[in-house]
Parts: sequence; structure tokens; C-alpha cells
Amino acid sequence: MDQAAFEAQLRQDGFEVEVKQVPGGIRNDPHTHDFEVRALVLDGEITLTCGGTRTTYRTGEVFTMAAGMPHAEEIPAPYRFVVGRRHPAGA
Repeated sequence: MDQAAFEAQLRQDGFEVEVKQVPGGIRNDPHTHDFEVRALVLDGEITLTCGGTRTTYRTGEVFTMAAGMPHAEEIPAPYRFVVGRRHPAGA
């Protein structure tokens, strides 16, 4: 997935766009966000557990998550990603 094209599509779809980097060795217990997420992994990997299903996303892969979706996160090594956040209308 091309980063520039991904970012352009996020903006077109009404997402706020940010490139973030997270150090490794992180494990976040189940939690929710009040916004929808669409993200592209640039480097590293993240494992998300949603509804009892663990899925690992690696460089070049995209994941999405609905606002309010309970999930846990595992980031074993440094991780860089483009993230789009879109708040529900009226939020």
C-alpha cells in the first residue's frame, strides 16, 4: 500500500491523519476508543485482539476498527504507522 495514496484516501473519507511511532514492549489491556480507526503499518507489527480473535498486522497491511470496539494491543518491537481517526457525527 502506498503511504501517500493511503493518506489521501483517509482525508477524502473525512479522517484526521497522523504518522505515529511507538516503542516496542507494549501491551495494552482491553479498551475502547470513541473514534473509528483506519491504519497502515509502515514498520514493525501490532497484534490486536478483538472479540477473542488475535490478528497480527505487519508492514504494508491495513487494519480498521469501529468506534467503541473493545480490543487489546501488543507491540513487541518499535512500530510506525499512519493512523486515521474519524469521530462519529455529533461527537
